Amino acid sequence: MIEKTQGIFLHQVKYSDSSVIASIYTENFGRQSYIISGVHSKNATVKASILQPMYILDLEVYHKPGRNLNRLKSAGIAVPYTSIPYDIRKSSLVIFLAEVLNKCLREEETNRELYHFIFHSLTFLDLSEKGVANFHLWFLLKLTAFLGILPNRENLSVSNYFDLKKAEFVSSEPIHPQFMDKRTTEIFARLFDLGFSNLPELQLTGSDRQVLLQKLIEFYQIHFEFIGELKSLRVLKEVFN
Repeated sequence: MIEKTQGIFLHQVKYSDSSVIASIYTENFGRQSYIISGVHSKNATVKASILQPMYILDLEVYHKPGRNLNRLKSAGIAVPYTSIPYDIRKSSLVIFLAEVLNKCLREEETNRELYHFIFHSLTFLDLSEKGVANFHLWFLLKLTAFLGILPNRENLSVSNYFDLKKAEFVSSEPIHPQFMDKRTTEIFARLFDLGFSNLPELQLTGSDRQVLLQKLIEFYQIHFEFIGELKSLRVLKEVFN
């Protein structure tokens, strides 16, 4: 059956000389894998140029529930970006976040709340001029609520450290090395109450930002073992240094 849905492009792998398998997080069906034929041909119905990390697409798909691999009939840009493709900071961010999402989002179930969170986050980033350097930190924290690993804030007001393994704020330094120190914990705690518009209020040094990012990635790796190495991280660090 042919269905229409919006989707956010995450990743692709080569399927044949002229075809790819694309991983797309869709509004109506959750994460899906689609065969896209002839993307490099002159008469391609789906152009390779639109298959970019975190592009928001209008899709026509052949959808059969329960099937691991379906086919894409057509695709086009749903929301044209005005700055993300041309701003190296923003393009580096979306490549990094697409890799994180590609490794974390495994369920083939509809979750419109999550889809709309990603959608609105991307459109905000595209329009933003300030606070860009903190966007990925904020996004990674907010994403935890949808992944079922939202940190416990119960002891936040009397805590000096964040325990990555327990996913909670604690008053005493943990005996294991997987925790945030006092400075990083303080910054992390401030992120909880920030929204899109006040991200510029979070004034961080490059060192603060790198340490917090590394700890957030470590947190994800503890709770999602299959994340492994993030290949886009090196480029992201170079851009923001």
